[in-house]
Amino acid sequence: MSAVIVSEVQLKGKAAKEASYVMVDVSTEEKNRALELIAGQLLKDQELLLAENKKDLLDGRAAGLTDAVLDRILLNEQRIQDMSDAIRLLIDLKDPIGETLEKITKENGLNIEKKRVPLGVIGMIYEARPNVTVDAATLALKTGNAVILRGSSSAKYSNQALVRSIHTALAQSEIPTDAIQLLEDTSRETAKELFQLNEYLDVLIPRGGKQLIETVIRESTVPVIETGAGNCHIYVDEAAQQNMAETIVLNAKTQRPSVCNAIETVLVHNKWFTNHGKALVSALQEKGVEVYGDETVRQACPDVKSVEETDWAFEFLGLSVRIKCVGDVFEAIDHIHQYGTKHSEAIITDDEATAAAFLNRVDAAAVYHNASTRFTDGFEFGYGAEIGISTQKLHARGPMGLNALTSSKFVITGTGQVRG
Repeated sequence: MSAVIVSEVQLKGKAAKEASYVMVDVSTEEKNRALELIAGQLLKDQELLLAENKKDLLDGRAAGLTDAVLDRILLNEQRIQDMSDAIRLLIDLKDPIGETLEKITKENGLNIEKKRVPLGVIGMIYEARPNVTVDAATLALKTGNAVILRGSSSAKYSNQALVRSIHTALAQSEIPTDAIQLLEDTSRETAKELFQLNEYLDVLIPRGGKQLIETVIRESTVPVIETGAGNCHIYVDEAAQQNMAETIVLNAKTQRPSVCNAIETVLVHNKWFTNHGKALVSALQEKGVEVYGDETVRQACPDVKSVEETDWAFEFLGLSVRIKCVGDVFEAIDHIHQYGTKHSEAIITDDEATAAAFLNRVDAAAVYHNASTRFTDGFEFGYGAEIGISTQKLHARGPMGLNALTSSKFVITGTGQVRG
């Protein structure tokens, strides 16, 4: 009889499932102790992590990856420190597991409680950014979940090194190391197998570009939480202050252009553009931003590149931006609903009624008034870290912290009651 070959996905899926049964009984104190060990181990292993990350960067440059993608892969001392700090913030957050969400006592004495419980085994498929490895692992751990991580080949050395550090830390704790699994085979075949891993996975979360997310949604038989590509917009209203508008637009585009909450399009009221448009374009260009514009913008600024109708849906993830002039807030909202990805959208205005119309009508996970879209982030929202930003409406929406990684169960206790 020929031997049955079991794939890496099946082996690690089974191990994660078994670990998830142990995780439900781990105390908050032990979970926090494990997180503290991980935070310290990352700093201890900093030189090794940077050396492995350098391999990914060298391979990426040789493969012709863009500067935006290389920035997502990059680890440095500050980013490793930030990861460690984020874990320590996670320690301070309340453990949601076991929380009573509802409690009812029936007339017959039957007690019905709805309690928060872990999801079970989370599958995480993501591109480039090795910090997602740590975010997903530690958020899963805090919520009593097991996790199977599948990063991209562009960050394989970094991801492997980070998981080795995590396992070193977990070996000193009561948490089973099998609760954090990394698929080292980053082939498409492995990804497809993960999509069909219903026997072991409870949920699959893709985090990356539009193509990855659409592929997972289309091909997965495991329930998916859709996280968003970020074709984000800022609408500069007629009643916007010039300095405020420029400052926010520049921050939202240039502070870190390779991330999903950076803006890709600026919608500008015609009258505001007539008065301040040239200055805004110049300010963007001075920051190295490549500006594309509609016909109105190009007439005022001939050096701006033209934009085709099909281009409005494209996510640059780099130092490029589109500018379009609109007649009012409702035209801006219509444009956002046609081309946006329901991630983060902002309005700059001193008119409260116009702001209210925008905030109420725009369908997005996060809407802003007089603030940069760059704040759509688990750390900024007080979650310590995030496993992704959900752009769907079921189960979770926006930055997903601890509560988003839980489900619920009903616990019913009685004294011999039967139903008549």
